[in-house]
Amino acid sequence: MAVAGEPFLAHQLRLLHARGLRRAILCVGYLGEMIERDFGDGSAFGMELRYSFDGPKLLGTGGALRQALPLLGEEFFVLYGDSYLPIDYAAVLGGVSRQRAAGIDDRLSQRWGVGHEQCALRRGGASCVTTNARARRRCGTSTTGSASFARRSLRSGRRGRAFDLADVQRELVAKDALAGHEVFQRFYEIGSHAGLAELETLLRPGTPL
Repeated sequence: MAVAGEPFLAHQLRLLHARGLRRAILCVGYLGEMIERDFGDGSAFGMELRYSFDGPKLLGTGGALRQALPLLGEEFFVLYGDSYLPIDYAAVLGGVSRQRAAGIDDRLSQRWGVGHEQCALRRGGASCVTTNARARRRCGTSTTGSASFARRSLRSGRRGRAFDLADVQRELVAKDALAGHEVFQRFYEIGSHAGLAELETLLRPGTPL
């Protein structure tokens, strides 16, 4: 999808580069070869790109990550294809090690009405979410369509099977192994007309990342 005159992925890659990231694995499905053709090795964006293909059937968000494990490190960040998150990615990834959790759900305290939901993670253990109490009273917390994971959280079973990443997160919650990392930057998405219009405004030429 084109946003501000360019493919949305181009904006995502520039953002990641500006935040200090240099390597990305693209999990792609139907017509993924067109993405590989257009973006190649990522050098045009100062990134190293590699590709993981679903194959003949779609594997879902969890299955696609499971498929990509041979290309991933011990800890990695997951960014959904419709999300634009101008956050401190290093801080989120560091949280996996600091909190000794198998996965960290990146949550956003904000006032912009992006699917508000109260934090449903278990309290106690690694899954306890530390939030700013005043911010939580004001607007609750919202998921941002992103998370960071340790490799071990996706190793077991289900290879080649379709499943949702939310299934993995629920399993981690049940084990007190999912933690939250609160951020206060704005979350943008292109999954709605309103979200697309807002991001178009943000990404007009000359706007800093």
